[in-house]
Amino acid sequence: MQAVGRILGAVAVIALFAGPAAAQKGPAKYGEEDKAKTPAEIAAEKDAERAYRRSLGNIPEQQKSADPWGTVRSDSASPKAAAKAPPAKPKAKSAEGAAK
Repeated sequence: MQAVGRILGAVAVIALFAGPAAAQKGPAKYGEEDKAKTPAEIAAEKDAERAYRRSLGNIPEQQKSADPWGTVRSDSASPKAAAKAPPAKPKAKSAEGAAK
C-alpha cells in the first residue's frame, strides 16, 4: 500500500510540472514564415499607420529654448558666464621673480 502511494505521489508531481512545461512554446524560430494576414488585418494596419501619421502632424514644433539643462551641458561658456567671470591674476614666471 505504501508503494502505491509513492507511485501516485510521483505521478502527481510529474503531472504538475508537465502542464506548464508543455505550455512554453517560446518565440518563433529563425526562418519560420509569418502567418498570412487577412485582408481585414492589412486594412486595419493601413488605417492605424494613417492615423499615426496624422497624429504626428498635430504635435507642435519644439522651441529651441525649451532645454532647461542646456547651460549645464554646453561645451563652451555662454557670453553671460564669460562676462561675469573675474579677470585672471597674472602668475609669477618663476620662484625667483615671486621672491623679489
